[in-house]
Amino acid sequence: MRLQRLIWVLWPSFIAAGVAEALFFTIFDPEELPFFGTIVGASRITTYSVGFFLFWAFAAFSSSLTCFFQRGSAELNRCPLPPTARPLGCPKRSDENASCR
Repeated sequence: MRLQRLIWVLWPSFIAAGVAEALFFTIFDPEELPFFGTIVGASRITTYSVGFFLFWAFAAFSSSLTCFFQRGSAELNRCPLPPTARPLGCPKRSDENASCR
């Protein structure tokens, strides 16, 4: 399930980064791009690569937040301990899907 979520995050963010980079560098020339008031001075390929990975990181962060917020309350509040590892006085010791509360 973890690998599937990773694919859900990285693949759409890869596509979004490609589109964002194409749109951004259609408008701005990478050799004339200012960075804190000075011209970057890097080659076009370097600027394209750094820009792509920055766009990919932002899109992956956005997709990660979507996956994080779509989790249900049962998944968030379930007890992380297996039933046998719960304390002896725990009323939820016999229930596998019990909440810790």
